[in-house]
Amino acid sequence: MSRQEITSEIQKILSNLSDDHLQAVLAYLKQAQMIDDSKLLISKNLGKILKEDAELLKRLAQ
Repeated sequence: MSRQEITSEIQKILSNLSDDHLQAVLAYLKQAQMIDDSKLLISKNLGKILKEDAELLKRLAQ
Protein backbone atom coordinates (compact mmCIF):
# COMPACT_ATOMS: atom_id res chain seq x y z
CA MET A 1 0.00 0.00 0.00
CA SER A 2 1.25 3.46 -0.78
CA ARG A 3 1.51 6.17 1.84
CA GLN A 4 -1.42 7.99 0.23
CA GLU A 5 -3.61 4.86 0.33
CA ILE A 6 -2.74 4.24 3.98
CA THR A 7 -3.48 7.85 4.87
CA SER A 8 -6.82 7.63 3.08
CA GLU A 9 -7.79 4.42 4.90
CA ILE A 10 -6.82 5.93 8.25
CA GLN A 11 -8.84 9.05 7.49
CA LYS A 12 -11.93 6.94 6.71
CA ILE A 13 -11.64 5.18 10.05
CA LEU A 14 -10.98 8.38 11.99
CA SER A 15 -14.03 10.07 10.51
CA ASN A 16 -16.25 7.42 12.12
CA LEU A 17 -14.75 7.52 15.61
CA SER A 18 -16.25 9.24 18.62
CA ASP A 19 -14.37 12.06 20.37
CA ASP A 20 -13.29 9.71 23.16
CA HIS A 21 -11.90 7.22 20.68
CA LEU A 22 -10.09 10.00 18.81
CA GLN A 23 -8.41 11.07 22.07
CA ALA A 24 -7.26 7.48 22.63
CA VAL A 25 -5.94 7.21 19.07
CA LEU A 26 -4.08 10.50 19.44
CA ALA A 27 -2.45 9.34 22.67
CA TYR A 28 -1.45 6.05 21.03
CA LEU A 29 0.01 7.79 17.98
CA LYS A 30 2.05 10.13 20.16
CA GLN A 31 3.51 7.11 21.96
CA ALA A 32 4.13 5.26 18.69
CA GLN A 33 5.94 8.29 17.30
CA MET A 34 8.51 8.07 20.10
CA ILE A 35 9.32 4.36 19.54
CA ASP A 36 12.56 3.75 17.69
CA ASP A 37 12.59 1.44 14.66
CA SER A 38 14.32 -1.50 16.35
CA LYS A 39 11.70 -1.66 19.10
CA LEU A 40 8.93 -1.37 16.53
CA LEU A 41 10.34 -4.28 14.55
CA ILE A 42 10.59 -6.43 17.69
CA SER A 43 7.01 -5.57 18.61
CA LYS A 44 5.72 -6.41 15.12
CA ASN A 45 7.60 -9.71 15.10
CA LEU A 46 6.32 -10.66 18.55
CA GLY A 47 2.77 -9.86 17.49
CA LYS A 48 3.18 -12.03 14.41
CA ILE A 49 4.55 -14.92 16.45
CA LEU A 50 1.75 -14.68 19.00
CA LYS A 51 -0.86 -14.57 16.26
CA GLU A 52 0.59 -17.52 14.36
CA ASP A 53 1.20 -19.65 17.45
CA ALA A 54 -1.95 -18.81 19.41
CA GLU A 55 -3.14 -22.42 19.48
CA LEU A 56 0.24 -23.68 20.64
CA LEU A 57 0.33 -21.07 23.40
CA LYS A 58 -3.16 -22.15 24.55
CA ARG A 59 -2.04 -25.76 24.76
CA LEU A 60 1.12 -24.84 26.65
CA ALA A 61 -0.90 -22.80 29.15
CA GLN A 62 -3.04 -25.80 30.08
